[in-house]
Amino acid sequence: MTIVSIHNDNPLIDGRQSDRAMMVRRGVQRMLTEMRHAVLPELTLASGRRADLISLSDRGEIWIVEIKTSIEDFKVDRKWPDYRRHSDRLFFATHKGVPLDIFPEDCGLILSDGYGAHILREAPEHRLPPPTRKSVTFAFARVAAGRLLLAEFAADTRGGGPDMSAIVSGKRDEPA
Repeated sequence: MTIVSIHNDNPLIDGRQSDRAMMVRRGVQRMLTEMRHAVLPELTLASGRRADLISLSDRGEIWIVEIKTSIEDFKVDRKWPDYRRHSDRLFFATHKGVPLDIFPEDCGLILSDGYGAHILREAPEHRLPPPTRKSVTFAFARVAAGRLLLAEFAADTRGGGPDMSAIVSGKRDEPA
C-alpha cells in the first residue's frame, strides 16, 4: 500500500516513475497482496540499488520485481542482475505493450494491467544465504515501520515529525 496524501506529494513517487510504470506497479502490488505477500515499493538495498518492488511471502521468501515499460527501458538498464544477490526470486513486470521475448528466461515474468497482474513465468529460486536474508528482512521491516510512522505523522494535522526522505529511502545516519 502506498502512502496517500491529500496534498498530492506522495514521497514514494519521486518523479522518476512514469504513469505506465505506476500502472504496472499498482497491478503487481495488488497481485502480490492477494498472494499474502507484504510489499514495499522503492526499497534501497545494501548495494545502494533501489528495488522497484520487494515482497516478503508468508513463507519468508524475498522476491524482487523490476518494472520495465518499454524495450528501451530494458535495454538501458543493466543493474538488474545485482538484484539476485538480494532476493530468492527475481521477476520482471511489464504491460501488454512490451514484447515479452526481450526478458531473460532465467527470471520470472509478470504481466500487469494496473488492476491486477498474472505470473506468466515463475522465477527460479536462488535461496539467499542466511546473513543476507537477515539483512534484507531487517531492512524491509525498518523501512515498512518507518513508512507506517510517516503515514501517521502525515495524518496528524499538528505537524512535526521526522525527516520524511530518510524514512522513505530507508537511509539512516548511524548513531555516533
